[in-house]
Amino acid sequence: MESLNQNFRGFETNSMATWPTHVTDNTTHGNIIDGELSRFPRPLRTFAAIVAILIMITGLAGNLLTIVALCKYPKVRNVAAAFIISLCVADFVFCSLVLPFDSIRFVDASWADIRSLCVLVPFLRYGNVGVSLLSVAAITINRYIMIAHHGIYSKIYKKHWIAAMIIFCWLFAYVMQVPTLLGVWGKFDYDMYLETCSIVKDDHGHTSKRFLFATGFVIPCVVIVGCYAKIFWVVHSSESRMRKHATPTIKSPHTPGRDTREIKQRRSEWRITKMVLAIFLSFLVCYLPITIVKMVDVNVKYPGFHVLGYLLLYFASCVNPIIYVIMNKQYRQAYAGVIGCSRIRASLTPFGSSAPGQHHQDFGQDYSKTMVSTVSIAMNPVKNNQLEETL
Repeated sequence: MESLNQNFRGFETNSMATWPTHVTDNTTHGNIIDGELSRFPRPLRTFAAIVAILIMITGLAGNLLTIVALCKYPKVRNVAAAFIISLCVADFVFCSLVLPFDSIRFVDASWADIRSLCVLVPFLRYGNVGVSLLSVAAITINRYIMIAHHGIYSKIYKKHWIAAMIIFCWLFAYVMQVPTLLGVWGKFDYDMYLETCSIVKDDHGHTSKRFLFATGFVIPCVVIVGCYAKIFWVVHSSESRMRKHATPTIKSPHTPGRDTREIKQRRSEWRITKMVLAIFLSFLVCYLPITIVKMVDVNVKYPGFHVLGYLLLYFASCVNPIIYVIMNKQYRQAYAGVIGCSRIRASLTPFGSSAPGQHHQDFGQDYSKTMVSTVSIAMNPVKNNQLEETL
C-alpha cells in the first residue's frame, strides 16, 4: 500500500506541467490551487493579491479625480486633455472591471470556471491596454502636429475630429480582438500555465497574440518614438535659429509683459509635452516586463517574475495621475479644487482662469499659440517683425 501511495504522489508531481489548474469541482479546485500543483507559492499569491487591491483602489480614486478635474476646470482643458480623459476612462474601466477578478485569482481562481467571465475579463484587459497606448499615441501626434505642422493644427483639431479620433482608439482596440472573441483565431480561455484567463490556442493550434502585440503595441510605440524624435529635433533647431538670428531691438512698452506671458505659455505647453513623454515611458516600463517574461518563460518556470510583471501591468492603471501631480502645477491646482483645498484653489485665477463659471476655451483651441509662433519665428527669421505685430 505504501508503495502504491508513493507511485501516486510521483504521478501527481510529474503531471504538474500537463494538468489544468482549474476544474469544475470546487473542492478539487481549491486543493489544486492551494496545494503543490500551483506554480505560484501561496505567500507570493497573497502578496500579489494585496498589492493588486491597493493598486485597484488607488487607480479608481486617481483616475476618477482626474476625469472630474479635467471636466470641471477650463485651465487644464485643452486638446491633450480630451485624450487624457479617454486614457483615464480606460484605466478606470480596467480598475473596476478587470482588477477585481485578477486580484481574486491570486487567492482563488474559481471564478475562471464561469466561462462568460473567462472570456470577458481578458477581452477587457487586452482592450484597455490597446486603448491606453492608442490614446498616448494620439496625444503624442497632437504634440507633434502642434510643433512641427502648426499651419494645419487648427484645421485638424476641431471638436468633431477629436471625438472621431477618440472613438477610433476605442473601436480599433476592441474590434481587432473580435476574431479571438469568436474563437476563429485563438480564443479567450483558461491558461493552465499562467493560472488565469488569457488568450490560448484554438482547436487548430492558432493564436492571435503576436498579431495583437504587433498591431496594438509595436506599431503605436514606433509612431510615438518617431513623433518625439521629430519634436525634439524641431524644438532644438528652432532654438538654435533663434539664438543665431537674435538681434537687439527697441521694445515697445507693452512687450515685456507680453513676452513674459508668452514665455509662461510656452513653458506650459512644453511641460505637457514632457508629461506625455513620461506617460509613454511609464507605459513601457509597466508593460514590457510581462511581455518579455511571457515570451521567454512560456512554461512558467520562474513564477516570481510573472507575478512581478502582472503587478507592473496593474500599476500602469494608476501611475498616470501620479505623473500629472508630479509634473504639472495646473493639474495639481485642479485636483486641489476638486477635493476642496481652499488654499491651493485660491490660486486658480486670472490667466486662463479655472474657477467654475469662468469663460474658457474649447477643446479645439489649444493653448499652443505662443509655442507654435515661437517655433515659426525661429524657422522664418525674416518674418519676425510681421509676426510680432500679429501676436
